[in-house]
Amino acid sequence: MTFKRIAAVSILLFQIVTLPVAAQSRDLAGSQDSPLVSRYPGSVIGRYVSKEFDAFAFPVGAVTAKGAPKSLHLEGRITRIEYTNPKGRSSLEIYRNYEGALKRAGFEVVFSCSGDACGVARFHMTEDWADLWYGAGHYQFSGKLARPEGDLYVSLHVAPDTTNLDLIETSPMEGGLVTVDAAALKGDLGKAGHVAVYGITFDTARAEVRAESAAALLEVSKLLQTNPRLRLYVVGHTDNVGSAGANLELSRRRAMAVVNALTEQYRVAAERLQAYGAGPYAPVSANESESGRALNRRVELVKQ
Repeated sequence: MTFKRIAAVSILLFQIVTLPVAAQSRDLAGSQDSPLVSRYPGSVIGRYVSKEFDAFAFPVGAVTAKGAPKSLHLEGRITRIEYTNPKGRSSLEIYRNYEGALKRAGFEVVFSCSGDACGVARFHMTEDWADLWYGAGHYQFSGKLARPEGDLYVSLHVAPDTTNLDLIETSPMEGGLVTVDAAALKGDLGKAGHVAVYGITFDTARAEVRAESAAALLEVSKLLQTNPRLRLYVVGHTDNVGSAGANLELSRRRAMAVVNALTEQYRVAAERLQAYGAGPYAPVSANESESGRALNRRVELVKQ
């Protein structure tokens, strides 16, 4: 017997397809669709769990010979739904409908696979039910949507007979707890030779400096203005979500965006700054939790 997993969370509202939704008379008692993602028409809910707060192992890699795939530890509001697929519809057709809808809604693809690329087999036991994956005819989509109220993660697993939808809504870190000023930056550079500037931020998978970064950029420019001989490496860092190569390039582009902002908006001489990307290769915290990944996503100033 093949069992799968599922979860659900808050506010997005989009339709997978524009066909009428099937009658729900055969759904598991007490279950319901997620308000975020509609069911594929004709599907029936066979298993359902909803929790206000719990932990979830979010898959970000294929099953290996050692067993379970690489995963991220997430915590938040979780609802798990297992649908029985309608007869006459292939798992590929169902998967493509979900995949297209999630991408149109703005989800970043963290990991996806199909068939044997997902791994040969996987068994995972939870307090709610068990999970067994086989390569043939199976599709996995792990995605993330950045939102001000907390990031939304979706794990979609479509098999020949069932579709498992996991949605996990995390809570954002409390902001405004760390302030940046030129004097503090200078002190840390003098002590350690480098300093992380967490006030410089970016949207998920993007390299454009957010407008909220202006206060931190101003302090960096003050640091350079009051220390005319100071030259800096501006180094971008990421968490380990996604491929290492993509993160390395993203971190480089983010560092360059910071250099461009300082030279173009704050009139810092370009020869005093050099941009580099370190990607996920120099973490300051474990990547297993959202708080740890948030610490790893940073811009550092390194004294030349």
